[in-house]
Amino acid sequence: MTHLTPADLYSLERYAEIRPEFRASVMEHKKVRKVPVGPNATLYFEDRLTIQYQIQEMLRIERIFEREGIEDELSAYNPLIPDGSNWKATFMLEYGDIEERKRRLAELVGIEDTIWVRVMGFDKVFAIANEDLERSTDEKTSSVHFLRFELTPDMVEAVKEGAEIAVGIDHEGYRHEVPVVPKATREALAADLA
Repeated sequence: MTHLTPADLYSLERYAEIRPEFRASVMEHKKVRKVPVGPNATLYFEDRLTIQYQIQEMLRIERIFEREGIEDELSAYNPLIPDGSNWKATFMLEYGDIEERKRRLAELVGIEDTIWVRVMGFDKVFAIANEDLERSTDEKTSSVHFLRFELTPDMVEAVKEGAEIAVGIDHEGYRHEVPVVPKATREALAADLA
């Protein structure tokens, strides 16, 4: 997938006009890209459209309209668009109770390095986490991580041919697996690959 440029983005005025429809279409698009892994973790697989939405929302919220500010947002978010040989995902740990969240984030240090995808017939591919900046300390992990799953050419070909995909987490404090992602998710992920 190609990175976004300023020409791909709506002006603040135009975005204000189309935002309700654009947002509704993106929310529908995102449904098949969301994979819950156990009760408190979710992978949100990103693509060009989800990242465009994220950028448009940041520009709107921050009232950014100058070229330099737009370029800064593009530089921050473009790395989250898949490159054709990988999947990129936002990983979120979600606990409604604040005290439980604090406790669990302390217990789940390193979880980001134990998240994997597997194309059926191949070994697990563990995430490369937080390439932009470190989000964990020795005391706690973050509730949000940015992940890249780098696939081999054979894996890419298998996915394109319809191979099933599994995802999971192998952390000692949180072991969960989705043995087969839904067909619609698999098809969306296949479309991310060159």
